[in-house]
Amino acid sequence: MESMGTKPVRALLPVLSLLLASSLWGVVWYPLRLLEARGLGGLWSALVIYSAASLPGLIVLWSGRGQLRRRPWGLLVLALASGWCNVSFILAILEGTVVRVLLLFYLSPLWATMLGWAMLREPLTRRSALMLMPAMAGVVVMSWHPQLRHLWPQEAADWLAISSGFTFALANVLVRKLSTVGIPVKTAVTWIGVAGVAAVWLLLEHSAVPEVTGGWVWGAAAALGWFGIILMTVSVQYGVTNMPVQRSAVILLFELVVGAVSSQILTPEVVTPREWLGGALIVASAYLAARAQQVHPE
Repeated sequence: MESMGTKPVRALLPVLSLLLASSLWGVVWYPLRLLEARGLGGLWSALVIYSAASLPGLIVLWSGRGQLRRRPWGLLVLALASGWCNVSFILAILEGTVVRVLLLFYLSPLWATMLGWAMLREPLTRRSALMLMPAMAGVVVMSWHPQLRHLWPQEAADWLAISSGFTFALANVLVRKLSTVGIPVKTAVTWIGVAGVAAVWLLLEHSAVPEVTGGWVWGAAAALGWFGIILMTVSVQYGVTNMPVQRSAVILLFELVVGAVSSQILTPEVVTPREWLGGALIVASAYLAARAQQVHPE
């Protein structure tokens, strides 16, 4: 029998898992930039990184093949949603204005709230609004730039960012909806989906194998898949599976804060007071979501 102190601790584990994932996603842009500078573009990076992660994932899928037969169509949609989300975000962040891409991508909590209501019947409560509003205000404060006067999508990178945010929310809703499928199987399906979408995209573009600077580049991309993507994906899957998508979507916004801090440390970019204010609003929303998870664990 669990003690009263054990339950809040267990309820907090999904929150900590999402904060870990957000922190790692907030710095993963740096190795991706290094790979691109060495000649490994976005599509090829996605293919190598997620193919490397898929290798242990194939073992997981074989051992859990019974679960694949149980929910084949749901897992297929999860694979496609995850694949498009990751590939399109990588392309958008490399091709478009980073600030604009982040602003459009981080509309995902709105999509998650609507999809959670439509697909999971999660109620749209006052608590949900209180968690969501500061987070979205923080996104706008951090991402807004005077030159971005027109928020309507202007170019391909904008549409990629919006579609990435929508499919990110869809994938998180599906992870929670496929509750009869284990986290390892859903995680492996996600990796294979990203590698598959990247491979098809490359085939459609008739892309040749790039000439990279340094033979270590391919190995570095594979290592990022084995030691980075695996941990990040498992952390997201665990957190999303164990709380309503409205809360998880808010907590995942913590990535913006980590991204701002890491860019200040690793690049000449300076984080402005406006961006720190936006980060504080996002942290406040993450705290409210964490508190809600402790008081009302699902």
